[in-house]
Amino acid sequence: MAAQAATQFEEVVLLEKLSAELERLTEWMEPHFRRREAHEAASSYVKALLSRAERKNTWGLSQEAGKEAPYAFQHLLLRASWDESTVRDDVLTYARQSLGEGGVLAVDETGFLKKGDKSAGVARQYTGTAGRIENSQVGVFMAYVTPQGHTLVDRELYLSQEWMKDSPRRLKAGIPEEVAFHTKPQLAQQMLQRAFDAGLRPSWVVGDEVYGRDGDLRRFLEQRHQRYVLAIASNTYVWSGFRQVTAGQVLAQVKQEDWTCVSAGAGSKGPRLYDWVRVRVNSHSGTLARWLLFRRSLTDAEHVAHYWVHAPANTSLEAMVRAAGSRWPVEECFESAKGEVGLDDYEVRSYIGWYRHVTLCLVAHAFLAAARVLANTQEAILLPKALGLRRRPSRMSRFRRRQGLDSFASRSRNSGACCSASPGR
Repeated sequence: MAAQAATQFEEVVLLEKLSAELERLTEWMEPHFRRREAHEAASSYVKALLSRAERKNTWGLSQEAGKEAPYAFQHLLLRASWDESTVRDDVLTYARQSLGEGGVLAVDETGFLKKGDKSAGVARQYTGTAGRIENSQVGVFMAYVTPQGHTLVDRELYLSQEWMKDSPRRLKAGIPEEVAFHTKPQLAQQMLQRAFDAGLRPSWVVGDEVYGRDGDLRRFLEQRHQRYVLAIASNTYVWSGFRQVTAGQVLAQVKQEDWTCVSAGAGSKGPRLYDWVRVRVNSHSGTLARWLLFRRSLTDAEHVAHYWVHAPANTSLEAMVRAAGSRWPVEECFESAKGEVGLDDYEVRSYIGWYRHVTLCLVAHAFLAAARVLANTQEAILLPKALGLRRRPSRMSRFRRRQGLDSFASRSRNSGACCSASPGR
C-alpha cells in the first residue's frame, strides 16, 4: 500500500509539472500575436494537436476544442495577424532549453500525400513517405538531437521550378512574389543559417545523400569549420593524393582487417551494430580534416553506405559513427509528429496555411520532447503512464484526463475561451 501511494504521489507531481510546462509553452508564444484572440486560438490549436482527436485538421481540432465550426482555426491559419517565423525561431530556443545545448542538427525531407493540384507545391514527385512517385507536397525539416531527446525545430516547403514559373498558380496558392526557387539542400542551408545566427553551435550536422552530394552545402559548412557527416553516393568524386577517385574506388582498396564493428546507437532491437572503416582524403586549405566513412552490414557485405566526414583531425572513429547514427532520430521525429500531433493531417491549400499549421505542430512536438525529459528526470517508468504515448495513434489519455486536455472542450465552452475572431469569409 505504501509503495502504491508513493507511486501515485510521484505521478501526480509529474502530471502537475507537465501541466505547468504546457502553460509555459503557450505563454511564450504570446508576444508573437498582435491580438489576444489570435493567441488564445493558437494556444487552443496546440492543445488540440496534443489531444486524442483522430483527424487533426481544422474540423477535427475544432470539435476537440469545443467549437461548433472550424472558422476560428481557419482564420488563425489563413488570415489572422501573427508571425509564424518568430514562433518557429522560438521553437529552437525552447528545444535547447529543454533538451540541452550542443546537440546535433539533422536535415531531411518528408512527403505529404495530396489529391488535386491546388495545394502550394503539390506535384507528382518522389516521396519516401510512399516509397515511390506520388502526388504530394514535400517539406524539408531540421531536427535537434541530444542524448535527452529529439524534436523538429524548423521547416521549409519545397517548391519546384514548374511552380515558380506558373504565376497564376502561384497567385492562387498565395505564394509571395519574393519567394524564389530553392533546391532542398539550399532550403536546408537556410535553416542551418538561422540556427547558427541564433547562436547554436551544433556538435555535428548530419543528412542523407540528397544533402551530402551538394557541394555548395558542404562548402558552406566547411567555411564555418562545422563538423558534419553527410551520406554520399558511391560515384561521388574525392581528391585522394594527387588524383580524383570515386568513393566506390576508395572502398575497393579497403582491406578486410581494416573494418571495425561499432554500434551507431540504440535501436528498437538493441544496439545498431555495423562494420565501419574510414579513409582520410584531401582537405581544402582552412578546413578541418576530411574522411570517407563506410558502413557495412554485418549480414550482407555487399550492402555498404558511404559518408563524407568533415571534423578535427583527432576525431575518433567512434565519434564519427555516433554522429552518423544520430541522423536516424529525424525519421522518428517524422513518425511521431505525424502520429502524435497531426503534422500531415492539414487540409489547407495555401502557402501561409501550410507554414502556420506545420509551425504549430513543431510547437506541440517540442512540448512532447520536453515532457519526456521531465518524465525521465522524475522516473522513466512514469512516462507511459503519464502520457500514454504509443506509436500510432496517440493516446495521451492519463495526461489529458488529469490535466484538462480531455475536458478542454467543455471548459472552453463554459469559460468562453473559444476564439471569437471572425473568419473573414
